[in-house]
Amino acid sequence: MKVEDQIVFTAHHGSWKVADRLLDMEDEKVAHFIASVANTVNAKIPEYLTEVMNVAGIMSLAEELAKKNLADAVVALKSPGTARKLGGLVFEEDKKLKKLLTDVAKAVLAREVLSRKVPVDYPEGPLTEVRIVFPYSEDHVNFTAFHLSAEHGPWRAVRRLIIDDKTPMADVARLLASINESITLKLPVYAGIDVDGIDTWFGEFKKVTKADIPTVVEKYRHFPAENYAPDHFIEHARVYALRKALEKVGIPFDVPAKSLEKYLEKK
Repeated sequence: MKVEDQIVFTAHHGSWKVADRLLDMEDEKVAHFIASVANTVNAKIPEYLTEVMNVAGIMSLAEELAKKNLADAVVALKSPGTARKLGGLVFEEDKKLKKLLTDVAKAVLAREVLSRKVPVDYPEGPLTEVRIVFPYSEDHVNFTAFHLSAEHGPWRAVRRLIIDDKTPMADVARLLASINESITLKLPVYAGIDVDGIDTWFGEFKKVTKADIPTVVEKYRHFPAENYAPDHFIEHARVYALRKALEKVGIPFDVPAKSLEKYLEKK
């Protein structure tokens, strides 16, 4: 039986109920839909980390750092002192496991701080409604993408977790982070964002020191997003430029699914 090209996102857990599907696989519509999915999962990740770290403490630290100007906030995010504070906010004594969780906490903190200074989400907003029948009766999170595009190559992705009483909440966070990572790779393909051009814009920065951070931030501030994406996706390109600027500095912008996976495997 031929599988229909489609992208589906459903989540049913506690009060979180959202379900939607895209069948019109026109590039622009795909890009807008998966941008909404990315916004949805990124907003929920911190809620599923409360068993392994003091998320309220991270939010409080974010409020403190966000009082600084953008360049100083980025310097603070990169500082060893902030890393030590985050280490004290994760619930783990084992050094290797603690590092994995601290890497996750760094990404949560960075997104929270920067969300108070510049756009970190895509302009579509999150998915909030139940528009289709849930594919599973159990609590779950499900993301399925199937598109055999001749132009872009096939996209087959399944990220699914059935949630029960034994499911660690950090495993839900891991799945959500994995969905975001998949979309981060695919969104530029459908939106026509020139990620290679964005790389080149920041290409002058090789090994960034603390003294270089304000220059990287200024380079981001002056990023001409309209030259790197079609009209409907200029703000999306700006988010990718922020991600690249932070990568140059050595600050994670997206929660690393692999760190959570390794933590859960070794715990």
